[in-house]
Amino acid sequence: MDDKKFALLIDADNVSSKYIKIILDELAKYGTVTYKRLYGDLTRTNNKSWRDALLSHSIIPMQQFNYTTGKNSTDSAMIIDAMDILYSGHVDGFCLASSDSDFTRLAMRLRESGMTVIGMGERKTPEAFRDSCERFVYLDLLADNATDEENTEAKDEEAITPLSAIEAIIIKIIMENGINGNSMDIGELGSRITKFYSAFDMRNYGYNKFSKFLEQFPSIKLDYTETTVTAHLLESDIPLDAIEAEVIAILDKCDKKTMYLSQLNQVLCKKYPSFNIHNYGYSRFSKLLSDFESVKIGAFNKTVTLTAPPKEVTVPAKKTTSSSPRIKSGTKKDAKK
Repeated sequence: MDDKKFALLIDADNVSSKYIKIILDELAKYGTVTYKRLYGDLTRTNNKSWRDALLSHSIIPMQQFNYTTGKNSTDSAMIIDAMDILYSGHVDGFCLASSDSDFTRLAMRLRESGMTVIGMGERKTPEAFRDSCERFVYLDLLADNATDEENTEAKDEEAITPLSAIEAIIIKIIMENGINGNSMDIGELGSRITKFYSAFDMRNYGYNKFSKFLEQFPSIKLDYTETTVTAHLLESDIPLDAIEAEVIAILDKCDKKTMYLSQLNQVLCKKYPSFNIHNYGYSRFSKLLSDFESVKIGAFNKTVTLTAPPKEVTVPAKKTTSSSPRIKSGTKKDAKK
């Protein structure tokens, strides 16, 4: 992607000038920026900082006056220019720097024409716009990491994909596309993750290396060589019948022997930290439970109810070594011989 040409279109009304260096540095990873345009009413007081940044970064201002209250001419100008640039055939992709969902349809339209579309904005950016881009970068998170790495974890993380969801999609990718459904080069793995979560960036979670990011997941083991790093899926050491027995024991203690699926999943994960439905070949927790004869899934897959008497929970025994061989069959008399 290094030889691709990009058009950078910045919505000055929704992106602060303090992010300009981050925007240009990030976009440089994907290719060469041939268009740099800033859209907004630069006569407004809150856009004064952008006027100071234009010259030093060779950005062309596209002044837009708001002639009518409540109407945003900036959006219209960006969309018109984007289509003009698209039809010129001079670029391979676009970077839309904005936190405004009004550019969702524009991103979709550009991708329909084969363009690579990278979005950049803050965590407040609506999900619709983030998902319409091939990649989306959280500018405020990168700014936090650059200025105060220690405080990054204390920031609001509602817009960041949960680690549990990332782990689940990693397992799915390796199982469906990896070698023997068990292993995959982490370079390919990283590129495939962004196909599912366009806003995925390991730096959002405090990591600068993808390998370090992967090391935190209990279901994955990394194999390092001089030239490659491979991610391997670890098989679960918890038998499925032990999971069923634990589910029965948990539900037996509940009122009406019923519990919400999400709550049950949390209890199981607390009991067995390495528990992961994907290790058993399931993509949904409700599907795993539906294969247990002892329970019944409620309407809309929200609850699970016990339908069989409780069983004794069997916890997998730890492997031990012994100097004497185990007798597999035969009577005590045979053993003495």
